[in-house]
Amino acid sequence: MSALPPTDRPDVSSATSDGFVRGLSEAIGGPLGAHAVRPDAQPGRFWTAPRIVMALACLVLALSWVQKSPCMDGNWQKNVQYTRYCYTDVLALYFAEGLNEGKVPYRDHPVEYPVVTGYFMGALGLPVHSYGETHPDINQGSWFYNINALVLSILAVMSIGIILALRRRRPWDAAIFAVSPIVLVTATINWDFLAIGFFALGLYLWVKRYPAWAGVLFGLGAAAKLWPVFILGPILILALRTGRLWAFISSFLAAGVTWLLVNLPVMILWHESWLRFFRLNDERPIDWGTFWYIGRYIDSKWNSGNAGDQGPFQWLSDHVPTLNHLSYALFGLSCLAILLLGLLAPRRPRLSQLAFLVVAAFLIFSKVWSQQYVLWLLPLVVLARPKWGAVLVWTVAEIGYLAAFYAELIGAGGTAVIPEGTFVLASTFRLVTVAVLCGLVVREIWRPELDAVRETYDGRDPDAGPLDGPEHPWITGLRRFFGMGPSDEAPQRVHKDEPAAPLPAG
Repeated sequence: MSALPPTDRPDVSSATSDGFVRGLSEAIGGPLGAHAVRPDAQPGRFWTAPRIVMALACLVLALSWVQKSPCMDGNWQKNVQYTRYCYTDVLALYFAEGLNEGKVPYRDHPVEYPVVTGYFMGALGLPVHSYGETHPDINQGSWFYNINALVLSILAVMSIGIILALRRRRPWDAAIFAVSPIVLVTATINWDFLAIGFFALGLYLWVKRYPAWAGVLFGLGAAAKLWPVFILGPILILALRTGRLWAFISSFLAAGVTWLLVNLPVMILWHESWLRFFRLNDERPIDWGTFWYIGRYIDSKWNSGNAGDQGPFQWLSDHVPTLNHLSYALFGLSCLAILLLGLLAPRRPRLSQLAFLVVAAFLIFSKVWSQQYVLWLLPLVVLARPKWGAVLVWTVAEIGYLAAFYAELIGAGGTAVIPEGTFVLASTFRLVTVAVLCGLVVREIWRPELDAVRETYDGRDPDAGPLDGPEHPWITGLRRFFGMGPSDEAPQRVHKDEPAAPLPAG
């Protein structure tokens, strides 16, 4: 294996620039010295940092499969799926969506997921059913889960490999993802790694300056789970700062056309089934552990002695359409705030920082926050702010929430485990830690000298792709309008004989 070019050589100091990691390194003699032989400089060395990270990822995913093993036979008696923390929608929905009866998703049963996830379920589930008909001794549910777990694990390893490729100078950042307890307990609860895989591939193509192909992948991700398309907002912000709108436009159009093409067959042939996902999300009430759930609980305690009184959150719980509008409005205002932050920051924010903020804002104000949604944030936080300390606190909050959530589900069956107030406390802790991560990312956007990734990459954004380069002069005028000084990235010509590109109209 040839040596990495100097610009891509792993920066060993990046592993110990984090205070938490530096503290742990004291147990094995402290950080690498200035004159020590770099591990990546030793010829013939097999266990390089990327290979160690990939091996750890495979180990964690194998342990995740073992952790789910008590639930694989589908014999969920005495709440084993909650007491062993092995619940998975993958197995439950094999039966609930009629795959065990050979029903074709959307044609024979209105699947509750976007079409790419439905296609994926059918592509794996229908062959299992056909095989089970000729081999009645097999457990179809177990086979379906195991095949899904294998494919989702491959997608997870691929996603971690892409993070390693995007952070060649900081390979240990990917270990935050690879060894996370979040992956251990939630990797195969649902099909979220399908969307994560599309998103990761799209981001890689974006960085390699293929914006249209990146848009195709973002569109496929949006057709599996909605959130991957949110990255188009951060891309627009960076395009406005550089005046290179065509990269955004090509990615946006490719994402939209791709989403439409993969939806069109179901949209035309089985329109009512296609609408199931949208209607379900429109009609769903306040879900467990959300911001709205916490507010409703506070309402109930505040008005417990006043018969007939309703707090605002309880009223919203009874008026779901208004709740929907308010949730969308708060998310929209959050996006507007992120837009202003992105345009007014002293230096152009990194793409992953803005993407993390958008997805986190969506989760914070959503009326639904399923336990596996935490996987959406994990790769983004690794790219946006790869500092172990805050991520570990957030991880503890997420695992604590999952434990409290399963305890609540057992209690809903008639066996009280914890008071509801304990579950609300766990939900609040999770929400607060996500909000704190957002605050830390905003702080590093506003004070880019604190950004460890920028420090490693000489002040650049390694994910900027086709938007890497000088800023457009209009940003200086905008900042002055708001009473700020010029941007830290002064406008300059890309080539000595080429004028700076004007900002396209519209």
